[in-house]
Amino acid sequence: MRLGTRRTEYVLLGLLLLAYLLLASLFALRTPAWQTPDEPAHYNYVRQLVEGDLPVIEPGDWDQAYLSQVVGAEFDPAYPVSGITYEDWQPPLYYLLQTPIYRLSGGSLTAMRLLSVALGAGVVLLAYVVGRAVFPGRSWAALSVAAIVAFTPQHLAMLGAMNNDSLSELIIAAVLALLVFRWPDRPATGRLLALGLLLGAGFLTKGSAYLMAPVAGVFLLARYWPRPDRWAVHSLSQSQSLSQLKNDYDSESDYGRPPVRSDLVRALALVFIPALALGALWWGRNLIVYGGLDVIGKEAHDAVVVGQPRTAEWLAQYGLMGTLGRFLRTTFVSFWGQFGWVAAPLPGWMVAGLALLTLVAMGGLALMTTDHRRQTTDDAPTSMGRGLWSVVRRQQALQILVLSLSFLLTLALHVFYNLTFVQHQGRYLFPALIPIAVGFTAGLGYWLRPLVRRWPWAGYLLPLGLTVVLGGIALYALWRIVPGLAVGM
Repeated sequence: MRLGTRRTEYVLLGLLLLAYLLLASLFALRTPAWQTPDEPAHYNYVRQLVEGDLPVIEPGDWDQAYLSQVVGAEFDPAYPVSGITYEDWQPPLYYLLQTPIYRLSGGSLTAMRLLSVALGAGVVLLAYVVGRAVFPGRSWAALSVAAIVAFTPQHLAMLGAMNNDSLSELIIAAVLALLVFRWPDRPATGRLLALGLLLGAGFLTKGSAYLMAPVAGVFLLARYWPRPDRWAVHSLSQSQSLSQLKNDYDSESDYGRPPVRSDLVRALALVFIPALALGALWWGRNLIVYGGLDVIGKEAHDAVVVGQPRTAEWLAQYGLMGTLGRFLRTTFVSFWGQFGWVAAPLPGWMVAGLALLTLVAMGGLALMTTDHRRQTTDDAPTSMGRGLWSVVRRQQALQILVLSLSFLLTLALHVFYNLTFVQHQGRYLFPALIPIAVGFTAGLGYWLRPLVRRWPWAGYLLPLGLTVVLGGIALYALWRIVPGLAVGM
């Protein structure tokens, strides 16, 4: 098979997915019971559902002293975990999916972890789909985006655990995939409803998925706000040549029709009415249970988790710069790999190598952005024409808007949460892992441009290198770090 063909691309994607399933399953099998953050509380949510109760967070669900004792004892079986139920405030969708697995497997933690692994495979596949839309004609770049999502060691550890992150990330990835592909002047009703149903499913899954609602809203405003100029946007698909796109541009009867206000109202209504209707099922229940305006149960959660380390305490102990340094250092290290309950980090030399990789990617992204800003419509390829070049640039602008806003909102939520509680865990950035992977791919790909111009196959060195490096680190963690989390090791 020749590199660059669609068949070869799908074969490589299949191999990448198989490698992900192998590594994530190994994390699910080799990680000792409960040795991922909050796993006992997530498990007990399902147990309560199976027993016929929809959990309600209440005083006693969080016992800081006992939890510290259990974690310190590496979850020795002498310490029961059935009373660890502080995730009872979470929306129920992921746990409802787990209830038949719990029943059929007799409550097997491994079986429930493997459902998360399967959901994670969908995240990897959708990362590739997003990569194809953002990097048209560069299949190696789409595979690189998927490789980063698939093989980041800490991400593998979390997808190999029993928690609601996997379903939340799957929904986020599906929303991103919908938004980055071409939206015509008047999108199909089904597509708008699908976006709304995905947002509604996110409302029923986890707070991190809520961030996609403003992302979708801003996208629809940017795409359909009435403009006097041509605002129709076409995307270059993987198989679409510039001449094919030009034919579409010249032949579509309504191409370039300025959207009218009714198009925007219709789009917003078809997306947010079903989304809010689904969310209201959960929010209404919370208003009844918790009272006041606590629609997501966050106030009830914060009132229960008494004793959880607070940022104000750290500021008093370490000062502003000391607290900030710990926040940045732990967030970075635990993004790549700090296993167990954030107690077993990767070796320092590995972290240093990943820091260098990050700097190289950021440098390439900065230079690429600088080059992009220098371009004008006068730089358009003569085969495209200035009008068509403007259309393509607008499509790129919408993609950048969606991915950048998704990342910035996720980062802001991470920072905001840490203003109150000490939760310096890089995994809280995983809802934005696809945008992060796109940025990494663009930055690293910038340095490969001279090679790719001369030898087009050289682009495939990037997904191969990412798979070898990140997958190799994950294997190291599986055999040298994860087993040490068990009692007596």
